[in-house]
Amino acid sequence: MPIAIRELKASLSRVLQRAQAGEIIEVTSHSKPIARIVGIPAHADEGLRGLIASGGLSWTGNKPRLQPPVVLVASGTAVSRIVLTDRA
Repeated sequence: MPIAIRELKASLSRVLQRAQAGEIIEVTSHSKPIARIVGIPAHADEGLRGLIASGGLSWTGNKPRLQPPVVLVASGTAVSRIVLTDRA
């Protein structure tokens, strides 16, 4: 949610509540983004809170989207083929 500095000053408590609820607040100056406010979930432990505060970790409040599995290409016989052969 973009918000101008003037509006942020006028409604800081409301904006911070929205951030803590999981919304990412983008602060703008002259319609250009200058900062983001990201809330820290109340149930986060201190380790996560430290990472979030340092900017090393961010959370949108949604479930994490995992990266697709890495496709391994190896020479030789596939393990699945060895297992099927062994079962026969």
